[in-house]
Amino acid sequence: MEAKDRQVLEKINRHISAVLDYCRDCTSLEDFESNSMRVEACVFNLMQIGELAKTALSDEAKASIGTIPWKQLYGMRNRIVHGYSGVDMSIVWDTISDDLEPFKAEIEKYLP
Repeated sequence: MEAKDRQVLEKINRHISAVLDYCRDCTSLEDFESNSMRVEACVFNLMQIGELAKTALSDEAKASIGTIPWKQLYGMRNRIVHGYSGVDMSIVWDTISDDLEPFKAEIEKYLP
């Protein structure tokens, strides 16, 4: 894997870590939504993850890590940025609570 791709994966990993850190005490959607700064910080980091996945990571790197749904990451970014019919916080919460830990574990396999 190219050094540039490793750097992008490190950035993605930092964004994932930030979201998980912001939500470490959350046990439900209601907990998550109870703090607007937390919601905004998490949404921002999810946008960054999607943008990096689409524009900064090479197609070769994405192909070599085929277990990650790269198109869906960018799709989440689009839904957040463009606000198609509003952002469904239950989808954001489900992504945070169900998908980020396994995503982080997969990314870390490719980091030094």
